Amino acid sequence: MALLSVEDTVLMVIDMQGNLYESMQDKEFLLENIRKLIRGMQVFGIPVIVTEQIPEKLGPTIESVASLLPGVERIPKSDFSCCGDGKIMKALKAVERRQVLLSGIEAHVCVYQTAIDLLGFGYDVHLVADAVSSRTVMNREIGIRKMRDEGARLASTEMVLFELVRTAEDPKFKEIFKIVK
Repeated sequence: MALLSVEDTVLMVIDMQGNLYESMQDKEFLLENIRKLIRGMQVFGIPVIVTEQIPEKLGPTIESVASLLPGVERIPKSDFSCCGDGKIMKALKAVERRQVLLSGIEAHVCVYQTAIDLLGFGYDVHLVADAVSSRTVMNREIGIRKMRDEGARLASTEMVLFELVRTAEDPKFKEIFKIVK
């Protein structure tokens, strides 16, 4: 087991879309943490992959997330698992990173199925537990538990950002501290 590294980490933001997002439990907390994660990835120069589940029906990625990612393609999908889509897997392989941070919705459907498939492909999966949600608390909790039971490592937004920066001596520490405070 290794700590997250800037050189080997990628963030996946799964299906943070209008109609779906509006029905999430504690959606403001979810959004706040996803925005912190994205801003942190930008500080470190870590790539972000954004997916959208049938956007023609569920709408596009919400503006408060999309606005942080100008120029980042939002990859549409119909499979619940991101791994079921060739374009998403191509994007993941292209970044050549094995530590995958998972965030987004819904914890018990798309995030869960993606985590299980990524683990099967040998990726080191880190579920950012405070940056995932579902329509019900029970579904969120069961999804998180099942991912952990299958081998995903649990983390929180702050844990991820401080793990990546490692030391208060790092010149990026001040930027990360501003994001989390």
